Amino acid sequence: MPAFRLAKKRRVLRLFFATDLHGSEVCFRKFLAAAKVYEPDVLILGGDFAGKGLVPVLCAGDAWSARLDGRDLSVPLADYARLEADVRKRGFYPVQMDAADLARLEAEPELLDQMFRTQIRAQAQRWCDLVSERLDPRIRCIVTPGNDDPVEADEVLRSSQRVEFPSFQVCDLGPFAMASLGMVPYTPWNTERECSEEELTKRIDEMLEPLGEDARCILNFHCPPYGSTLDDAPELDATLKPVIRGGRPSIVPVGSHAVRDAIKKYQPVLGLHGHIHESRGVQKIGKTLCINPGSDYSSGVLRGAVVDLAEDGTCLDFLLTTG
Repeated sequence: MPAFRLAKKRRVLRLFFATDLHGSEVCFRKFLAAAKVYEPDVLILGGDFAGKGLVPVLCAGDAWSARLDGRDLSVPLADYARLEADVRKRGFYPVQMDAADLARLEAEPELLDQMFRTQIRAQAQRWCDLVSERLDPRIRCIVTPGNDDPVEADEVLRSSQRVEFPSFQVCDLGPFAMASLGMVPYTPWNTERECSEEELTKRIDEMLEPLGEDARCILNFHCPPYGSTLDDAPELDATLKPVIRGGRPSIVPVGSHAVRDAIKKYQPVLGLHGHIHESRGVQKIGKTLCINPGSDYSSGVLRGAVVDLAEDGTCLDFLLTTG
């Protein structure tokens, strides 16, 4: 009998996905640099791009001083750039001020919150400018929010001529349709983009039902599916301290039932997730390849995933990256 060979599948889309940078300047620059290393068609930055907080930088005599990660830092006035880079590397925003400014911020939480949001908007604009300056115009750059990202940054990203911001929307990626959702089920931290599982289900169905049964979908959902091992995190008690069982921290699934149900119902080719930094990994749910590249932003390490998709709507290959 003659031998028959299966036709080799042709790649039609390569994407690079990273998430949960939390304001790390060095990780964002590495994210853009990944375009030259992996040669994707599109860069996708998942949710939680905003930093974690402000770091007051005080002028004390001939030096700048700040407190970061429980450490007191001090550099000569001429070396402010070095201190600034160290703070930004860890996802915080350095703000020069004097003792009076600091006392006022401590006394007026509303003013502190306003300054924090202003810094996030400014960083979002800097990042959009970097995309325009450094990214090959042939490569698309898509940024979507997560639960830690304030809504004030949305306007900056939407107004960019180079960055796409399809929050709660479906966008075309060649033969694929990508649905993006940054909201997560309620968390103990009461962040900005949270809702009930019922609301998540409604939002997901509103995006995916109009696509039809034959659509080739990618889900860019910040929250991973429940019980997938991509959502394992320390169990917390009422005071937000880790629960210890048998002498070690208790690890429990904290993902979304609505996201898992949607994956089972719509069977997209790919699920891109984040939110749980320590649950880096890959899992199959039915026909869907689900990926959480994890996050180590505070160390300046960019964790990502390269995924190749074929013209028949299947996943050819993937690679988890660290750099």
